[in-house]
Amino acid sequence: MKLKFIVLFLCFVFNAKGIAQCEIKNRVQADGSMIYYFEPAVFYTTKAKSLKINIVTDKEHYFVALQPTPFPDKKEGKKIKEDLIIHLADNKTYNLAHYDTQYRRNDSIMQVLYLIDNKDIEAFSNYEAVSAEINMQGTEFVRSYNFKLHKNAIVEQLNCFLKKEEN
Repeated sequence: MKLKFIVLFLCFVFNAKGIAQCEIKNRVQADGSMIYYFEPAVFYTTKAKSLKINIVTDKEHYFVALQPTPFPDKKEGKKIKEDLIIHLADNKTYNLAHYDTQYRRNDSIMQVLYLIDNKDIEAFSNYEAVSAEINMQGTEFVRSYNFKLHKNAIVEQLNCFLKKEEN
């Protein structure tokens, strides 16, 4: 009897975790379009800098959204136009085209969106992120991150969107 209870409890815990991972949120943009996203996951953190990442979609395109800290003021941050270079666990390097730089919540958060090329969706949905280089024009040249935390968050979030589209 005790064993059945433990097994049932563990099934519930793992199932609840799986459901929580696919908690998709949405927001109406200034232009009236709807975007869908997840809460950003911390991929890298030190006393000097941190990086949160999440997947954002308009149901037509998929974006990697980066929230670096510290970030430049709006005047300098809007100069960020370079592509994101990201390395996945398949030992390949991917260039994601810069899409938009946004300042949100009274400019307390900077978010940079990079477009995932359709040909790379499969790789991003199967291989965890290992590292990234961001050209933080206006503050320093290239900011590099070797991911230590939540390296599989991009895979999990992208797969949640892809499963939702199948249904």
